[in-house]
Amino acid sequence: MAQDRAYPEPRRLHIGIELSASKWGLAFSHGGSRIRHTSMAPGDATDLKEKIATYLRKEKLPEGTQVVTCYEAGRDGFWVHRFLTSLGIQNIVIDAASMKVNRRFRRVKNDRVDATQLVLDLIRHYRGEKDVWSIVRVPTEEQEDDRRDHRSLERLKKERTQHRARVLSLLATQGIPSPTHFGMFLKNLDEAKTWSGQPLPPGLKAELERERERLQVVENQKREIERKQEEALEDPSTPAMKKVQRLAMLRGIGKDSAWLMVMEFFSWRDFRSRREVGGAAGLGGTPYSSGATEREQGISKSGNSRVRHRAVELGWQWLRLQPQSELSEWYKRRFAEGGARRRRAGIVALARRLLIALWHFIEHGVIPKGAVLKPIPVVVG
Repeated sequence: MAQDRAYPEPRRLHIGIELSASKWGLAFSHGGSRIRHTSMAPGDATDLKEKIATYLRKEKLPEGTQVVTCYEAGRDGFWVHRFLTSLGIQNIVIDAASMKVNRRFRRVKNDRVDATQLVLDLIRHYRGEKDVWSIVRVPTEEQEDDRRDHRSLERLKKERTQHRARVLSLLATQGIPSPTHFGMFLKNLDEAKTWSGQPLPPGLKAELERERERLQVVENQKREIERKQEEALEDPSTPAMKKVQRLAMLRGIGKDSAWLMVMEFFSWRDFRSRREVGGAAGLGGTPYSSGATEREQGISKSGNSRVRHRAVELGWQWLRLQPQSELSEWYKRRFAEGGARRRRAGIVALARRLLIALWHFIEHGVIPKGAVLKPIPVVVG
């Protein structure tokens, strides 16, 4: 009986881990005991394992005590989760934006307080309280690695735009108009003339040559990633690649968009309803109703921003390339006759409906009503 009183709750050790670049803070609590704190160097997996073992030993917790941990998703990614689960520990990765905070104007904020809040919320979670926080779905290492190519391609395209804009800005300082053939102009810098007909100043020419070299590196890396993607789609060997190939069959959806949608969204998330699809992309509504006040605040924007932005772009493409589809007809009836503001709001609503339709197409093979597939190329000979 005395032993039962010592452990009013199941024999479970709760640990909240506050991660930061300078140090990690740990908060421990078990069986209703007071919370104890310690800190450690960031990223030291061996020390983290030893800290947990030391606490179990010092507190003389019985063998078989369940250890549960949690931390907020952030710069350290998911390797901490994978390490903890490899030790047999049940870990939860928390969406940092879902943490409850004190709304007072001034409040104490430090790693110790944050770790304490984590472990208290973890205890509430295991007591069965719902909506304590939002839990992040952790992809496998393979699923996480599948995101590298299109994200790198996205960064390379932005970097290419930056280099081109820099070159055009430098030319404008000498009265040189934007060249018709950009690449050819950079190859023949010796022939370029300023506004007065003089050769480029040596310092400016040297800077343009450096920009040309950087731009060439970006272009080479971009082509290499695109070649790798083309090869993967020619002979799809994984379920994710097959989904990309299927999605790209729809007119209005290119290879890049299909790749992003699948790798970021459809290849590793198991959606159970259309509401989950819209919510995961941050396209769900946020109504405000208090007393006599009722209004719509717009979409939540609390999901995957890459998918949300691409879904809106695909919405505009869908209207242009799938004008006879049911989705396009719905948009025309509801929003086409309104002003620019109403049409922009309508395209977000269309993006949500389109995303749900793509989910049905990928998972169940249901073609969106009225949509047209791309013609299958005929191989001759």
